[in-house]
Amino acid sequence: MSEGGGKSRQRTGKILSNGHINGYTMHENGKSKYYNAKGDLQPSKFCESFEETPLITAVITYVGYGILFIFGCLRDFIRKCGLEKINSAKEPKIEGFVPLYQSFESFYTRNLYIRIRDCWNRPIASVPGAEFEVLDRETPDYGWNFHLTGTKTKALNMGSYNYLGFAENTGPCADAAEVATRKYGVGICSTRQELGTLDIHKELEDLVARFVGCEAAITFGMGFATNSMNMPTLMSKGCLIISDELNHASLILGARLSHASIRVFKHNDMKSLEEKLREAVVFGQPRTHRPWKKILIVVEGIYSMEGSIVNLPEVIRLKKKYKAYVYLDEAHSIGATGPTGRGVVEYFGCDPKDVDIMMGTFTKSFGSAGGYIAATKKIIDHLRAHSHSMTYATSMSAPVAQQIISSMKIIMGEDGTHNGEKRIKQLLWNARYFRRRLHEMGFIIYGNKDSPVVPMLLFMPAKIAAFARECLKRGLGTVVVGFPATPIIESRARFCLSGAHTEEMLDRALEIIDEVGDLLRLKYSQKPPPLYSKED
Repeated sequence: MSEGGGKSRQRTGKILSNGHINGYTMHENGKSKYYNAKGDLQPSKFCESFEETPLITAVITYVGYGILFIFGCLRDFIRKCGLEKINSAKEPKIEGFVPLYQSFESFYTRNLYIRIRDCWNRPIASVPGAEFEVLDRETPDYGWNFHLTGTKTKALNMGSYNYLGFAENTGPCADAAEVATRKYGVGICSTRQELGTLDIHKELEDLVARFVGCEAAITFGMGFATNSMNMPTLMSKGCLIISDELNHASLILGARLSHASIRVFKHNDMKSLEEKLREAVVFGQPRTHRPWKKILIVVEGIYSMEGSIVNLPEVIRLKKKYKAYVYLDEAHSIGATGPTGRGVVEYFGCDPKDVDIMMGTFTKSFGSAGGYIAATKKIIDHLRAHSHSMTYATSMSAPVAQQIISSMKIIMGEDGTHNGEKRIKQLLWNARYFRRRLHEMGFIIYGNKDSPVVPMLLFMPAKIAAFARECLKRGLGTVVVGFPATPIIESRARFCLSGAHTEEMLDRALEIIDEVGDLLRLKYSQKPPPLYSKED
């Protein structure tokens, strides 16, 4: 450390033959540029926006759902009287058997979701790149059935998780995947513990470990199962999982399957997290008050519905203070954040060794499928022997693995070009520019300025469908989300930025959003835009 203690230095790994450095931006004080010399987070650097729902908007939203509920009950009564055809599947009544499900369980689907179902499950007929083609459909019965019209709509793609633009059918990644297909075929037809481990899997796992800065890594064919099937291998009864309230469903399922006790802290609230940790350490297990076998803090790098970034340095500080472990899900952040795309660990300048379990998926930034867990060799060896995904799931196919290898090497600069670096910088510029412009237009936007996920609040149920339909009419394809995936008064449109988007594309998308926003009166924001520029 230098005498002043304030200067930062770079901790670098192996210097590659092409001159590129495989390593993390590290700082001697354990903090990044987002923290001052005292270790406090600087709001001007770490900019996140979460504007409170206007009271009148919240009231009208509740009233809207209330009206929909009343009309749903009325329609169910009409169907029961035989005055309206019942289009939903009906469970046959078998004497002596209890029904498998109650009719009210599908009330929301039957009376609300079906009528706006055209806004989801849209079939596309092209590569999900910066632009795509959507197959046009029509419904004769208000969403119960759809028929293709034979025409297509070309639109800007603001909904796919194609963060670095690797969802391509031409180029080096596609060519390498084709070669792998011809060499290995498409299917493996076996599990990893039997005859399903190929040399390409070993190459991939070594590359992932080197990329994220861990001793070893293990890969799986499905991102969701990477969480849900491996957390039970690490945690069990007598252990405690402390989970962020907005964690992904795969993390929630994995925690429940582990039979460990679960406690939830407020989203990204370090005071709430410390309270849960302190209680766990002081009081131990319920009734017996014995110490917990293990305490695991479970967080995500980027939260896909909020666009927020985890306060990782504080999580690491608390983990060390209370002797807990950290499980970091980097599904949306790996490849998309950090100067060289190595996720939030690099984004904050933290040491990868301070994160006990590093999980991520290949379905976003790498344009492929599957997931990984990186940790110490001892933990990875344990997962190889005991993970249900290793024992029972079919291995990742060779072309899928090759797509990951090729795209990861481009990101790392091992292809001999600066293509990966350009994609990462373009994505960051796009995220800040797009978010800043939406703020200036008067929309309520959630999340961090560096997040490629940009949620825009719609609130009212009728505006969910209207926004999606009007945008597609004008050539913009996006994702809209409502209850129960979000709180009932926080329905939203979720834009996913890509390094493949050009400034002209973003300007065209913004023009459409501005026009539709005026049409539907979506500009609810009552606060000035955050103070940062597109050159920031």
